[in-house]
Order: sequence, then C-alpha cells, then structure tokens
Amino acid sequence: MSLRPRRRLRGVVFRMLRWSGIPALLRATVQRKRVTILVYHDPRPEVVERHLQALRRSYRIISLRQYVTARAGDSATLPHKALVITFDDGYASNFDLREPLQRHGVRPTVFVCTGIVGTHRSFWFRHVDDVEQLKRVPDAERLSRLAAAGVDTDAEHTLREALSHVEIEELLPIAEIQAHTVTHPILPRCTDDRARAEIADGKRQLEQQFGVDVYALAYPNGEYTEREVALTRSAGYRCALAVGGRSNPRGIDVFRLRRIVIDDDDGVDELLVKASGLWPWLERAIGRRRSS
Repeated sequence: MSLRPRRRLRGVVFRMLRWSGIPALLRATVQRKRVTILVYHDPRPEVVERHLQALRRSYRIISLRQYVTARAGDSATLPHKALVITFDDGYASNFDLREPLQRHGVRPTVFVCTGIVGTHRSFWFRHVDDVEQLKRVPDAERLSRLAAAGVDTDAEHTLREALSHVEIEELLPIAEIQAHTVTHPILPRCTDDRARAEIADGKRQLEQQFGVDVYALAYPNGEYTEREVALTRSAGYRCALAVGGRSNPRGIDVFRLRRIVIDDDDGVDELLVKASGLWPWLERAIGRRRSS
C-alpha cells in the first residue's frame, strides 16, 4: 500500500476511535485528576491553530511552570484534565507559532539545544538515514559514523535550522525556554563526563545567555537511566521530561515526567486519540495479539 492510501486508512481508524467516545471517557475518568503533557517538534502554524482549538474544548491548558509549582506545593490546586504543551529541539519555524499561541492564550515550553540555537549548525538526526540505529550505539561511535557519512556537527550551514538568539528573546514573553542539552546526544549512550556536561552546560548556557530560570530538562529522545536522573538533580533542575504515551498521576517522580508525542502533521482525530492515552494501549494490544 502506498503512503497516501495508508495515511487515509490511518485517518479513518483515528476518526472511528475518536467518535467511539472512548477518548472522552478516558479524559473524564483516568485523566480527570492527572496532568497530560504533549510534545511537538516542528508543526506548521495552521496545525497548531486547529490543535489548540480542539484541546481548549477538551482540556484545561496550563504551563509547565504552573504544574511544577503546584507539585512543589499543593497539587490539589491543579485544574481537572490539565494539559501542558511542549516543543522539543528549538526549530527555527517554532518562531512562526507566535500568533496561534497568543490568540489562544497558551504558554508552551520550548526545549532548546544551546549548542545549536543561535548558530547555523544542524540537528545531526535530520541528515542521516540510519537515525534509529545511531541512537542505539555508544556516543563516540555515533560521532564517528556521522563523520564517516560526511556530517560535521560543528559546521555552519547556509540554511539555519534552529531558532536564533533574537527569536528566542522575542519568544520569551509568550513561551518558556528550557534545556534540551547542548548538542542532543542520547544521554544513556554517553560517558559519565559527557552526560554531565551536556546536562549541566545546557542549563548554565541558557541562564547566562537569556537570564531565565532554567528548571526543566527534556531528555533527548526521551531516554534516561538512573544516572541521568541523578545528574539532572545535581545540576539544579527541578524536573525532567521523557516520553511514555500516558498522562502523569499526582505522585509521579517529577524527574520522570511522561509526555505524549504528537506528530507534526497529525489531524485533530489523531491528536485527541493520542492525548487521551488510548493509542499506545491499542498498539500494545495489537502487538500482543500478533505475537500469539
């Protein structure tokens, strides 16, 4: 099946799931006293506009800082069906999202790589075909294989992929800027010293460059171990975010917060099904059935 028919079939499946009433039931029950955190990467403004319209009808959108502050005090102050919106990496086109964010009164958190924003360096994972394989090898091997493929992570290019420092300054009144390491390695594949530097320097550089309170780290690729949790705590962060496809119960460790990945071109049906936490459960169920 070609990509376009497959995409249409996927859309039909998500539409049926949305209108089955199950996502709404999950919002009213499972998610009622939990906090749902979504993560985007590089969506277009028109997608964000449609998504915010739908999310505001189904959830109470709060900022990440509101959530973390409530967790440090009284979580009972959080609204029912609370939802936080985040963006990872700090793509240049995130700057174009100002209008829909302001129109809907949403204050997202944008997690940026300090060694890439403000430069013309590229995101390494956008320039290789075997990205998933490279994410699984030791970091030194990843860098070696990137070099062999002609990908120079320190090179400055004509096309700017990341936010500029000026754009970040202009975003600060409407979005929080937080840390996503310096160069986006997969932290569990790094040596102790490299992981420590990526975590601590990302925080320090943001604070020095923009004078912001950096309290949150998004683990690159959502991956972490006990070592990364300890390093993040010792660096002075107050929370850290991974992925996981589910919402966050009140007692979850704030250094292991779960986020639901929303694809940049998802339709509203896909958005609401994924945000409800239903889709990962169905994928696991389908996987078990196929393996039996």
